[in-house]
Amino acid sequence: MHTQAVEDYLKAVYEIQREQGKVNTTALAERLDVAPASITGMIKKMAEMKLVTHEPYQGVALTKAGIKIALEVIRHHRLVELYLTEALGVPLDQVHAEAEKWEHVLSEELEDRIDHLLGHPTTDPHGAPIPSRDGTLARPSRVRLVELQEGQSAAVAEVSDHDPALLRYLGGLGLFPKVRVTVIAVAPFNGPMTIRVGETEKTIGHEAAQYIYVTKLKSSLTKSGGPSE
Repeated sequence: MHTQAVEDYLKAVYEIQREQGKVNTTALAERLDVAPASITGMIKKMAEMKLVTHEPYQGVALTKAGIKIALEVIRHHRLVELYLTEALGVPLDQVHAEAEKWEHVLSEELEDRIDHLLGHPTTDPHGAPIPSRDGTLARPSRVRLVELQEGQSAAVAEVSDHDPALLRYLGGLGLFPKVRVTVIAVAPFNGPMTIRVGETEKTIGHEAAQYIYVTKLKSSLTKSGGPSE
């Protein structure tokens, strides 16, 4: 029987792998806010449980069993976030912390009731895809905002919910799922981006822009600022 701590670790491995590719102990320690020594001990324990593999210099990877558990926890988390937002009106920057508490104790019956009540949703309030009941996760075609070039337009698809302060900052810029953005300028050497959100130009730092996923749009701006043909 896996514990809440194991579930937290597996979910963190899954999410870091999606965001950064390779999962190392330093990244896990930062995400979970625990000492690196504790990370090493838990990784060894999970490897013995056949939930992860860990090779020197290759990082941590989930096994099929580890992926199944991670996706179940993520499904609970994202369904609860949507329920708290739509049914209870909890602000977007607060639902993540609450869902962290619910995700480990949600019964399958309550999970199904929430899923039915919400109309079998496919994304959470931040735009992240919700894993299906059978443990599959859609892979929509998305790129990070930082990958866009000057003149390109896109629709915000997902905003990472891992940091409430970041969520509030991005919300202050008007960056929510389905909002259209156009890149006006990109400073060199990982400098800030100037983007148009609605009718307003905003500046966003490179690091924050990495946590915004977008869907590219065909329309774009020419150098003069007008729409291209």
